[in-house]
Amino acid sequence: MVHVVRNAVEARNLSKHYGTKKGLIKAVDRLSLTVGEGETFGLLGPNGAGKTTTVRLLNCIIRPSGGTASVNGHDIVSDQLGVKRTTGLLAESPGLYEKLSAEEFLEFIGSLYDVPKDLLPTRIESLLELFGLHGRRNHLLEGYSRGMKQKVLIAAALIHDPPLLFFDEPTSTLDPRAALMVKDLMKDLSEGAGKTIVICSHILPIVEELCDRIGIINNGRLVAVGTVEELLSKSGQPTLEKAYIELTGGVEKQELLSWRELRSAGA
Repeated sequence: MVHVVRNAVEARNLSKHYGTKKGLIKAVDRLSLTVGEGETFGLLGPNGAGKTTTVRLLNCIIRPSGGTASVNGHDIVSDQLGVKRTTGLLAESPGLYEKLSAEEFLEFIGSLYDVPKDLLPTRIESLLELFGLHGRRNHLLEGYSRGMKQKVLIAAALIHDPPLLFFDEPTSTLDPRAALMVKDLMKDLSEGAGKTIVICSHILPIVEELCDRIGIINNGRLVAVGTVEELLSKSGQPTLEKAYIELTGGVEKQELLSWRELRSAGA
């Protein structure tokens, strides 16, 4: 277990609402959590539960409707530049300038983060080698596969060597070999480089293996947080998968086959 020195993320009653009072959608609802410096923290939850909205709030992509949060000591409302300079983000639905080559794209991202010009070429070279993209460094991104694009985006999140990294579904488009490489990379970043990492993923084995603690979000609220053992104890379940299902409302088995009953009744 990581020895926590201080908190890299502190959120208190963080909220994000959309719509009007008559049709208010609470994407994130009074969420409070901390992520310790050097910790690898996992966020789990059903689709639409608020995971990505939380990550977007903590990276100053959207503004909160209420509550407060600080990231690496920087307030997400009053010091957005400070937040962005100290975080790296692999977004769930990122954008790429596909008319650029991988090298050009990383040069562009590096310049946005003011990576020193004498350091940037070496860092780009190292990242392209790490992700096996050196041979296609000058090829336009529009010709890359989805998995190769994902690798470029992860490299872009690392280009300025931030102390805190957010990975939103980091292996979603990767083949098993590339997914294993990314998993090992996240482990090395945490254990070897001392990075703080927040992972959103539906792949429970990755979260279970890598994360020191896990938070489970449902309907915009943090319903449970703790180590795997603590979540199993809280839910009374033997596995993380069953604990996750239990803590997010369970599954009504009779609903799973209800379509067959409706079909039989209409026959």
